[in-house]
Amino acid sequence: MKKLLTYFSVLFLFVFTGSSFAQLAQDSWGFGFGFTYPRTINANYVRDEANFGGHLSIQRNFSEHVGLRLKANYLSLKGKVGATEVTSSAITGLFDLMYYFVPCEPVSPYLTVGAGFGYTMVDAVAGVTSASADGTLDYQIQFGLGAEWKIGQDWRLKTELQYNQYSNSFFEGVDGVSAPSALGAPEDAYMVFDLGLLYYFGKGENSKYCQLYDGIKLDEMPDPVDYERIENLVKKYIPREVVKEVVVEKPVAAKTTDWVLVGVNFDFGSARLKQEAYPVLFHATQVLLQNPDMKVEVAGYTDNIGSEKANQALSEKRAKAVYDYLVARGVARDRLTFKGYGEADPIGDNKTADGRAMNRRIEFKNR
Repeated sequence: MKKLLTYFSVLFLFVFTGSSFAQLAQDSWGFGFGFTYPRTINANYVRDEANFGGHLSIQRNFSEHVGLRLKANYLSLKGKVGATEVTSSAITGLFDLMYYFVPCEPVSPYLTVGAGFGYTMVDAVAGVTSASADGTLDYQIQFGLGAEWKIGQDWRLKTELQYNQYSNSFFEGVDGVSAPSALGAPEDAYMVFDLGLLYYFGKGENSKYCQLYDGIKLDEMPDPVDYERIENLVKKYIPREVVKEVVVEKPVAAKTTDWVLVGVNFDFGSARLKQEAYPVLFHATQVLLQNPDMKVEVAGYTDNIGSEKANQALSEKRAKAVYDYLVARGVARDRLTFKGYGEADPIGDNKTADGRAMNRRIEFKNR
């Protein structure tokens, strides 16, 4: 036991120290393998702790959040129904849809849902009607929760718990006397716990949503950002109107402040985030995560070059790009909305190149 605890301590240390160099791809293929521990869910069946199994899987991740997986399991179960000892084996093939909640984090939880088939063989049976010793082939549905732990550039440690609902009551070797499963169905159900490794290959481009402030690597250095020029532009276009302060006896509600994300600007006609935008967005993400009650609308804008319809669509794409980045970094979707405002409400002079550059911007509007 002491050796086992030492092993897992070293493993977890490796996970969190190694995660800094693990780079997520926009799309990829993955091959998985490992151990499986199955347990039936049936009040009439007394389980034996000697159950065991294994699994192989191949999956295709189409984006940072969504993937499809084909998985094969071998399961061996032992138990008793009354005084009768029952040993059953099953080979299952499962097709799952996978959704990753926070794909950019060192520990990435995910949800699975799908369907498949199972071929079950029983060497001893009891009950009203016996299952065929030659085996039965039936379909099943399943759903589960799991997590991938980043331990290297291409490797993940995978832990997963999955619920499986069978289409008959032969799974544990007894037909016709099964107690209702966890979902209330009269057919058999079982759960499996997987512990294994996942190797990613055939990876696409590196994800733009998952770049960290301290993890940006450039193939070539861009021109340095002239922060003094940006500050002078902001000062130049600050309204010159002076508002006389009025003292009132009653306290009034403070006006909600909107943010202009200075530094999050776009090239002409583009909705692609620029390298200098990531430090600003990383800081904005931290502010949102530290203030869980804050809800914002991500507002996108353009300059006045082009048609109004085209600018409206482009501004919405810019807002969506920032929205996707925030969600991928862990900000809850129900705290965010996004909207494009086209060329409305310019903060810079559209007659100059610098003014138009400022107008191609992102704002956070408090809701």
